[in-house]
Amino acid sequence: MEQAFAPVNLDAYFQRIGYRNNANGFSLENNYAPTLDTLKAIHQRHPAVIPFENLNPLLQQPVRLDLPSLQQKLLEQGRGGYCFEQNLLLRSVLIALGFRVTSLAARVQWNMPEGTMMPRTHMLLLVDIDEQPYIADVGFGGLTLTAPLRLVPDIEQSTSHEPFRFIVDNHTYTMQAKLGEAWKSLYTFDLQEQHLPDYEVSNWYVASHPDSLFVNHLIVARPDIDCRYSLRNNQLSTHYLNGQTEQRVLKTVDELRTVLEDIFRLTLPAIDSLDRTLQQIVNPVNKL
Repeated sequence: MEQAFAPVNLDAYFQRIGYRNNANGFSLENNYAPTLDTLKAIHQRHPAVIPFENLNPLLQQPVRLDLPSLQQKLLEQGRGGYCFEQNLLLRSVLIALGFRVTSLAARVQWNMPEGTMMPRTHMLLLVDIDEQPYIADVGFGGLTLTAPLRLVPDIEQSTSHEPFRFIVDNHTYTMQAKLGEAWKSLYTFDLQEQHLPDYEVSNWYVASHPDSLFVNHLIVARPDIDCRYSLRNNQLSTHYLNGQTEQRVLKTVDELRTVLEDIFRLTLPAIDSLDRTLQQIVNPVNKL
């Protein structure tokens, strides 16, 4: 995956996620060693600042996975992205810091009927630290991890948000989140390494197929200190860590723009079709 993992601008990345430990900016000698503490710090900050969002597919704009495009969009333009964009950028950062990283792919199970076989359309990372495997994933929408997880089955692992666990069957892992008292499956995966062409194929499907969720609906998410924010079309939900949920229907383009900019911290793209698309979202009579 040489094209995706050309040199990354670490200074710009750490400035974007607010991870600086000195006034002069980033320095490899300055406590950014490839340790579990470093991975935890990055993993907590990244999804809180760089939101999950699918504006490009919704606006029929390309989703490019080369590193220069990822950096321009996620670091320079103040945008977010979905799993391929988020985790390809994170992988480039981790490799530059000296981590050992393997790219993996998963089949999404979230909100799917039991037994449904989905394609491998989700990207996640396997990170080896001191000969211990961890899963890192900053791109799973409304239930994006806020901490890396040890790849050990059948143990409940706490994060700053929900508890998670892995169950394993015949070398296939299932990641689950504990919501209330119930464990819900998010996705299944194995340890077969994936390469950029694998992701390019899946990315083309989710970004351009006429039946893709991301082509037909606005999906945005961001975890905060005491809650998770999620937006599906014009339905804004705030899921608090105490189990309470607040919901709000956004009825105007101005409301939707304000939520995208203030709650999800997005710099909206200067695209002529944006307001027309947002108008279609807040007026469900006119379907996208």
